[in-house]
Amino acid sequence: MSSGARSGLIIAVVAIVAIIAAFAFGLIDINQTKETKLPEVSVRGGQTPAFDVDTAKVDVGTTNTTVDLPKVDVGTTKEKVELPTVDVKKTNE
Repeated sequence: MSSGARSGLIIAVVAIVAIIAAFAFGLIDINQTKETKLPEVSVRGGQTPAFDVDTAKVDVGTTNTTVDLPKVDVGTTKEKVELPTVDVKKTNE
């Protein structure tokens, strides 16, 4: 599995878990207000479309080369900063 596909799968799983957690903790509450009624449909004949597609061939790869990079020394200091906060109230409160 390529790293792009793996990253996409991880993002999808995290999104699904976040949605399940939102329901579990009461952050989302959905109530049905009307019943569903399907429309009456009549279909006769027809034909599905056909396509002949020619696509370009794409080759993706890597190559090794030498690049001049600057060397930087980074230090850290401690400073007090004001951080934003978020207060979330459940839907049933």
